[in-house]
Amino acid sequence: MRIAVVGATGRICAKLTENLLAKGHSVKALSRGGPALDALVAKGAEPFLGSFDTGDGELSAFFEDADAAFLMVKTIWEAEDLHGHYPTVALRLFDALRDSPVKFAVSLTGMGSEVSGNTGHFQGFHILDQILNRLHDINLVHLQGGWFMEDLSRWVDPIAQYDRIGWSLDPNVKAPWVAIQDIADFAAKEFDTPTDRHRSVKQLGIDYTMTEIAAMISRALGRVVGYRFVDPSDREVETVFRERFGTLERWVYDKDTLAALNDGRVKFRDDRPALRTTMEEFVNDTLRPLIEKARTDGVKKETFLTWSSQTSSRPIATKALRIDG
Repeated sequence: MRIAVVGATGRICAKLTENLLAKGHSVKALSRGGPALDALVAKGAEPFLGSFDTGDGELSAFFEDADAAFLMVKTIWEAEDLHGHYPTVALRLFDALRDSPVKFAVSLTGMGSEVSGNTGHFQGFHILDQILNRLHDINLVHLQGGWFMEDLSRWVDPIAQYDRIGWSLDPNVKAPWVAIQDIADFAAKEFDTPTDRHRSVKQLGIDYTMTEIAAMISRALGRVVGYRFVDPSDREVETVFRERFGTLERWVYDKDTLAALNDGRVKFRDDRPALRTTMEEFVNDTLRPLIEKARTDGVKKETFLTWSSQTSSRPIATKALRIDG
């Protein structure tokens, strides 16, 4: 099968491209170029310069000789228009695909993409799915991914400095987490046996609360790591964020994202495929070495997550944990 992979040098798609090549597929790799693309070409991928995220390149020609496609939109956290990025890219994908020979596509979307309304980050996934669903001649699989386990690295410095994780996800809410390698592996299998259904949704992630994750990190490090719930309705928290770390638009965006999880609008079903990587394995194999390295690297520039994780004279909310969980 000839498969066109969007964003082929990204952290998910590079693994996916290698996987597809190893299975004997012909892969057309879209990228803006550089050593990462050169490495994929050396393994047999056909390069195509461009980006649906930026609109660069002859994108109308990317799918013109492909049987199938892997689609995704890169989250650009620094974008001036956080809500406008996903619709813009989705429309570019739609325009390039509608007159193409592609008959099967796998789209990496996100949890909550079935929910409409003000859901922050998840709102973009909903719009992406709705636009791609207008491709009536393509059988489409929506892979709803949970939070990436690798993104826990954002708390490496706070854990190293304060033995604490600070965030605005309610400590009792279970959210799905998935390793990047597992997404790539699962997506590659979809191309082995393409579905004959016009639309299908598959959810990827294993549920954990933040206190459960903190307990796993505690056991891995041999010392207590706590979880602090940072109440986004606290005006002091909002003030600190807007004055030191971000814009009002980004504050509202993040607040809506966490609210959609905390109030139960965004959640996964129970009938999900099994995944290879558990959070405990990820913490021990990947996160623990990063934390240990951060403890020897010295103090880094303070981020909002670092500020949220430190001890303050006015406690936000703290959940005590035992090392034994």
